[in-house]
Amino acid sequence: MSLTRQSRHYLAIGLLQWLVDWGVVVGLTHVGLPVASANVAGRISGALLGYWLNGKLTFAGDDTTIGVTQFQRFMLMWITTTLISTWAMTQIDDVFGLRWVWLAKPAIELALGAVGFVLSRYWIYKR
Repeated sequence: MSLTRQSRHYLAIGLLQWLVDWGVVVGLTHVGLPVASANVAGRISGALLGYWLNGKLTFAGDDTTIGVTQFQRFMLMWITTTLISTWAMTQIDDVFGLRWVWLAKPAIELALGAVGFVLSRYWIYKR
């Protein structure tokens, strides 16, 4: 499976995940939910969709699978990146305010997505 093909699929699925995630964060914070809680809810909504789509499309191959071990690896990565994302978002909220949170979230998630691609390709979905 080529790196180019995987990159394209990961990016397309990531955009879909990001739209779901960002929409949930903006919607929930708009109605008054704290940034940290809204961020976790947004990341959960995108994560489950992305785990399944990336396992079935992006990283599908003879040496990969979707199973308990792969889901555990995914959850370890997801929890770590969610903690980093939530910490960054709350720091931005404290210093700059909610509007900057909405603007900064895409950049934060893009950086974490690059880390996620490498981990997914070489570790998460491997048998």
